[in-house]
Amino acid sequence: MAKAFKITQSHVLAIAAVLAAIAIAGVMLSPKAHATPITVYKSPTCNCCDLWVRHLESDGFDVTVNNTSDTANIKQELGVPRQLYSCHTATMGDYVIEGHVPASDLMTLKADQLNIEGIGVGGMPMGSPGMDSGPAKEPYNVLAFRGLQTKIFSAH
Repeated sequence: MAKAFKITQSHVLAIAAVLAAIAIAGVMLSPKAHATPITVYKSPTCNCCDLWVRHLESDGFDVTVNNTSDTANIKQELGVPRQLYSCHTATMGDYVIEGHVPASDLMTLKADQLNIEGIGVGGMPMGSPGMDSGPAKEPYNVLAFRGLQTKIFSAH
């Protein structure tokens, strides 16, 4: 005759510990666990902003989108120089990102931990991420800024 198995409190605790370990491992292995968080402020009707968000997501960023009809106020609050104004603004950690900045530049900024307020691309240059749906491409610079001072961060 088979012996009856009695589940004790230590069995329950052991099972709970194993399940917790599996859950933690799953979170640690998920792509978003190591993704860089970035918050984007954009108009709900702007298609090129949506394309830029997709560009960031495809490069592994964890993007939070805040649709707003008042991006100008956000740019002023975050200290974006007027010559860099574009259709969307983002924050990544302590940095401000303005416009169609390539994800590769965001990765460089994160890795280098520069003493700047942010980086941006003024306007909407053809060929930049989010503005790259056609064959036309124009050269553009990503500018680093601190206060009203700007300097070239990268050239594309």
